[in-house]
Amino acid sequence: MSAWKSTIEGLPTLVKYLMVAGVVAIISFLFPNNVKFKYEFDKGQRWRYEDLRAPFDFAILKPEQEIEEERARIRDNFSPYYEVLPSITEEQIAGFQQRFDAQLSEVKAEQFPDVTKHPDDYRSFGKTLLQGLYDSGITELAPVHKDKPNDFVVNVLQGNTTHPQTLENLTTVPEAAASLAESLPYSKLAESDFLYGLLEASIAPNMFFNDTLSERLLSEELSQVGLYRGRVSKGDLIVTENGYITEEIYLKLASFKSKYREEVTDEQSYTGVLAGYALLTTLIIGIFLLYVRLYAQAVFSRFNKLVFIMLWLVAFSYLVYAVEQVALLSTYMIPFCIVPIVIKNFYDEQLALFTHLVVILLASFLSSLGYEFTFLQILAGIVVLLSDVDTRDWTRFFYSILYIFVVYFLGYAGLSLIQEGSYEDIDLSVLSWLGISAFMTLLAYPLIPLLERFFGFTSAISLVELSDMNRPLLRQLANKAPGTLQHSLQVANLSEEAARAVGANHLLVKVAALYHDVGKTLQPDFFIENQSVKSPHLNISDKESAKIIISHVPEGVKMAKKARLPNLLIDFIKSHHGTTRVEYFYRNYIKDHPEEEVDEQEFRYPGPKPVTKEETILMLADSIEAACKSLKNPTEAALLELIDKIITGKIAMGQLEDSELTFSELETCKTVFQQLMRSVHHVRIEYPEEEKSEE
Repeated sequence: MSAWKSTIEGLPTLVKYLMVAGVVAIISFLFPNNVKFKYEFDKGQRWRYEDLRAPFDFAILKPEQEIEEERARIRDNFSPYYEVLPSITEEQIAGFQQRFDAQLSEVKAEQFPDVTKHPDDYRSFGKTLLQGLYDSGITELAPVHKDKPNDFVVNVLQGNTTHPQTLENLTTVPEAAASLAESLPYSKLAESDFLYGLLEASIAPNMFFNDTLSERLLSEELSQVGLYRGRVSKGDLIVTENGYITEEIYLKLASFKSKYREEVTDEQSYTGVLAGYALLTTLIIGIFLLYVRLYAQAVFSRFNKLVFIMLWLVAFSYLVYAVEQVALLSTYMIPFCIVPIVIKNFYDEQLALFTHLVVILLASFLSSLGYEFTFLQILAGIVVLLSDVDTRDWTRFFYSILYIFVVYFLGYAGLSLIQEGSYEDIDLSVLSWLGISAFMTLLAYPLIPLLERFFGFTSAISLVELSDMNRPLLRQLANKAPGTLQHSLQVANLSEEAARAVGANHLLVKVAALYHDVGKTLQPDFFIENQSVKSPHLNISDKESAKIIISHVPEGVKMAKKARLPNLLIDFIKSHHGTTRVEYFYRNYIKDHPEEEVDEQEFRYPGPKPVTKEETILMLADSIEAACKSLKNPTEAALLELIDKIITGKIAMGQLEDSELTFSELETCKTVFQQLMRSVHHVRIEYPEEEKSEE
């Protein structure tokens, strides 16, 4: 039975490790399947390794820019193809004959006597004139060519022959019509006007841009662009030790790197590569998990919190993998700074930075970019945390985005100067991608509430919303228990300042203080801060009074759950009295029942005891604020003594034994409480009475 019980208790931990193993497996399979080049190099730097000789023959690749320039020249000089379509010619000539015959049948002989006598001559002349125009081609220019200069050359395809023509020698429809107007008056026909309208109506373009043929032939020309500019034979010296990497040597090294992966990669090496990446991923995530377990126990102990942290590793690894598959995109565009911003919002700066570093380390293996990428992203993550980004404050948030871009810009400019030696050679496209990355960091703002609801967390944005005094529970507290509300506001002030002094979450403890006594709204008259007349406790027994007083904790929890307050705030309601006794009624009961054995549990709060710094601060502030109100005309000495007594009493009763608050921090909190309570109660310095002068 005990073995079965231990198995069940160990299951959650086993599930956590299985989940982490799944994360390692997922990320490992995203890595490239080829061997990683074992040399790091860059143009303008020195070769840090021994002399490098070619282990095999390989061609020297041209720079991508040079290839693109050659292709651009081919595109600029390419002559598109226009095709003359005979079918249109035949159709238009047939149409001319029909219109000629129709018009001839309608006119009177006295109008056009010569046409009436010799119709065949006119018909034949019109057909010949049209045929000549169509044989030379009546062109309809494609929109892309209308703005080209007159000397722009196109290839005219007519049947099986092709001949080049400039745009100024091509005939368009308006030019063909103008040609008719010029030709007819010089004909030998007496009544040539009869033909003009018929011929003009028969003119239509018969030469069109053949985009399919043009694209195919252009692609053939582009494919013939040479990708290489020489060859390196096996055994040739590529670069000497400590040698300067010139443009030519850089091209040889880049070509060697590309060929190296092809030569070395095979099925056996793929297995080794996968094993290597899996080992590195396991090492990185294993160290990260160890850090979380040692220094972020609250995250490691809760499954949903651990899933939340691991999700960033998987999400950004896959994002890098996906972007790397698209040639038009760059990994520089991915907003890695979202990671520290979001995690800092829920946890602390240390965990945010450590998570960011792990994400960048994994991304560096997945990305084709070099050490520059790793350097810039780590630097940007550090700046995010140093800028104290706050998603509640849009001004600070935008300033943080600006700082990120400035760091990207200056960092990349510095790296480019090291590599190129000139501002003119800085790749502006990379700066554009980095600008997109900085801008997309704004996505952190909508992500925070989304992740908060999905994982059940509580963000600073939600805490600010919950602190609004128009929230239903706070309105109810103001209407039914105004004295309790004033007490809560005073406790919120005390707690917030103490939390600030020790570096705790001051916003969280402030909001928790506003809600910690909401359970008192059910029976407000039983609590002294709301009493204005006779106390209702006089009419009931001490046990009943204690039960009512204690009930404000569980009832407050019920009300908070019904109002869907975050569990983080509900924990404050549960723990703000710890497991202390309702001392007044307990002592009264003992006094009235000296012979009876008293069950302390009936006079004790259910707890639990406070654990976090914030819960501890709220407990102390709550007790101190309530106790100090009981002093009539308090002196400074009495006030300080009471605060010290309350804190000492909590320690003596073991209420702080589970607390994360250190003794040093406790002393700091006590100092803050003393300063604030002196101010609240307007304690004045007591001057000694002036001694009477002897006469």
